[in-house]
Amino acid sequence: MTNTPFSGSRYPEKWVKYIELMVDGFTLPKIAKRLEIHISTAFYWRHKILNALGTHGFNQLEGIVESDETFFRESCKGREVIHREPKKRATKDAKPGISDLKIVVVVAQDRNGNIIAKKAGTGRVKATEIDAAIGSYIPKSAVLCTDTAKNYKKFARIKGLKHEPINDSKKERVRKGIYHIQHVNSFHSRLKTRMRRFQGVATKFLDNYLYWFRWLELGKHLSLEKQIEHMLISACQKSNYTTVEILRSA
Repeated sequence: MTNTPFSGSRYPEKWVKYIELMVDGFTLPKIAKRLEIHISTAFYWRHKILNALGTHGFNQLEGIVESDETFFRESCKGREVIHREPKKRATKDAKPGISDLKIVVVVAQDRNGNIIAKKAGTGRVKATEIDAAIGSYIPKSAVLCTDTAKNYKKFARIKGLKHEPINDSKKERVRKGIYHIQHVNSFHSRLKTRMRRFQGVATKFLDNYLYWFRWLELGKHLSLEKQIEHMLISACQKSNYTTVEILRSA
């Protein structure tokens, strides 16, 4: 029998309801209250589902591929902080601007709506980190469209990609009538709005939340019923051996 995120659970009747609440954007406390389960159970169910969805990987990008990075504050929720002073919510980082206290998320999107969003180190992202995050999903036939940052120029050279940089400092928005990074920047904006509801995502689980948001974006034109059905089927499609112990030790 295929292992699913809920294999071994004593509450099989709550699977669909949990996913319905998850797709609807309910917070963990509200889910726990609705389903009469402990909040830690709600948390582990969430990440077992997201790990299962993550096993499907990403689609290859093609054609014009927009890419840019965005940043999130480092969060050590659930871990002892030893490399810096602990910080309280809503306080500023000790280091202003882009620093090693900021987690880089590289996003790439093609004009067919395929999206990749992955963690890629801290601080100023390097070309090698961009390559590690998205390089394997961009074929040489694609056209890379980014801002004028040197790291993307170097990445394009590493991959042998045609590169069309947009010079925002000169108020350039669209180049040659078709090249721009408006889709990926719009994705950044919606991602940041979504993430605010979680009041700080633990960095160790950030990729799970990125995959979750990407999944919601790809299915946003579906009805709520179809989204729930799709998530349930996708979560149970492949064997998944993520356990509570694995999540605790992450």
